[in-house]
Amino acid sequence: MGGVPPRPREDPRPLKGVWRSLGYAWEGILYAWRVQRNFRLEVCLGLLALGLALWLGVSPVPVLLASALVLSLELMNTALEALADLVSPVFHPLVKRAKDTAAAAVLLASFFALLVGLYLLLPPLLGRFGLS
Repeated sequence: MGGVPPRPREDPRPLKGVWRSLGYAWEGILYAWRVQRNFRLEVCLGLLALGLALWLGVSPVPVLLASALVLSLELMNTALEALADLVSPVFHPLVKRAKDTAAAAVLLASFFALLVGLYLLLPPLLGRFGLS
């Protein structure tokens, strides 16, 4: 695994520390992309919803906010799962409860993002095809 990388705030050059922090965040996104099928699916669905909003002339802001919420919660879920696996490599009912609850947060945000998407995109989509 190697040693612990230097903390960005300990670097005497503040801008370099900011860039290092951004690099760590980017590594986290790439990790989630590599190992979490749901993260990849949610990114693709978010991009699809964004493209649909732009095509239909609907404000993309609610779509971006809903997508950001779902993706952020998925990243937090991934982090919690990794930490839980480190702390308790064998099954423990409290670890299961923590993982299930974090997954439920992603599910709930995804459900409400779907409702927002339907509310915003379905009427103009039906109108585009002459079905309204």
